[in-house]
Amino acid sequence: MVLIYTTFPTKEDCLRVCKQLLEERKIACFNAFQIQSGYWWQDKIVEDQEWAAILKTDKFKEDEVFEALKKLHPYTTPAIISIEAKKADARYLSWLVSTISSQRT
Repeated sequence: MVLIYTTFPTKEDCLRVCKQLLEERKIACFNAFQIQSGYWWQDKIVEDQEWAAILKTDKFKEDEVFEALKKLHPYTTPAIISIEAKKADARYLSWLVSTISSQRT
């Protein structure tokens, strides 16, 4: 199981991209939530309200999700970070894999 974390400027952008990845079965599930962010951008510290998403997939779909995010993302330099799950509930993992495996390429 792989968790891919990314952020978006708006709720609409976040849900549009997450729902597309879900419909394409690149991910089995997503969690979206509003966050307060602080970061350096163009030599200035920026504080912003953003929307974060945790996308749940497997190692077979990880690269597809990365490539899709790069194409769909509204940010010029999006944070797209993959975190391999050290451990996951067996039934949840089975559900995740069966959910996205019907579209595995």
